[in-house]
Amino acid sequence: MSIRVGIVGISGFGGGEAMRLIASHPSFELVYAAGEGSAGSRLVDRFPGVPTKLAELVIEKWDPLTLPKLDVLFASLPTGASAEALARVPRDVKIVDIGGDHRYVEDWAYGLADVWPAQIAGQTRVANPGCFPAATLTALAPLLANKLIEPGNIIVDAKTGISGAGRGGADSRFGYAESNENLVPYGLLKHTHMPEMAQTIERLSGGSAAGLVFTPHLVPMTRGVLATMYCRGRATTDQCLDAARNFYAGRAFVRVTEKPPQTKWATGSNLAFVSYAADPERNLVIAMGVVDNLGKGAAGQAVQNANLICGLPETAGLDGATVWP
Repeated sequence: MSIRVGIVGISGFGGGEAMRLIASHPSFELVYAAGEGSAGSRLVDRFPGVPTKLAELVIEKWDPLTLPKLDVLFASLPTGASAEALARVPRDVKIVDIGGDHRYVEDWAYGLADVWPAQIAGQTRVANPGCFPAATLTALAPLLANKLIEPGNIIVDAKTGISGAGRGGADSRFGYAESNENLVPYGLLKHTHMPEMAQTIERLSGGSAAGLVFTPHLVPMTRGVLATMYCRGRATTDQCLDAARNFYAGRAFVRVTEKPPQTKWATGSNLAFVSYAADPERNLVIAMGVVDNLGKGAAGQAVQNANLICGLPETAGLDGATVWP
């Protein structure tokens, strides 16, 4: 079965990673690529290592009214750039929005695929979680669902590689000279991922997430997210680990580990690693989540969501090994 797929925003990191995964997918056929600054060039001009079968595909200027016949469209556009245009895509085209415009928007499923696969399957509009929420919520979900932590008192300290900021333009903050040997907090108190994390915490726990604190940091590496969450709860470490093992039993992409996870474990994959350390006497639970920000944090989970909405095996095109070292 060949499913005709398109990518808009293919020149960015998320779109490029989606292209890489789709190129080897057993059922997806990439027939449409769109961008702005790269329009008119061939894929091979933008990605010299692209497979031969895709090399001559020409990147088109993005226009939802001139789409070819597609079954699935992946949209990897900056937050604020997709809502109006995607509203004009025909309803018979399924959409996975890797960007931020449709998270917790009416008629769009929130695509936290490892937590709510049954609620994503068969949908036609899916909003991919952001990279920080992918790491954070995957680790917190078993604890919240089992009432092992208080939902209203969670502190999230997260680190991301530079590709998490997107390919962007000429912003020198993300260049080598500014990023190398540097550690930068940003988005304090108002980061764009805060609302979706708070809403998901409340959805999982049934309580308020009013006390949520989230501080992201940019670190001098290319890809990867490590989120460390400080929570209030009387659970033991073993109770947290057992809750996660049971919650994710049979799920292909979540690995529960007794060792604190490392970003390199997930590089180039759709895996999420979670772990826990707890001290019930101090009313303290530490949860840790690791993902590749371009994998599970973007294109990997997008392909997983597309598999779900197309009725394919969830692992299709995603079960390759991680990149190591």
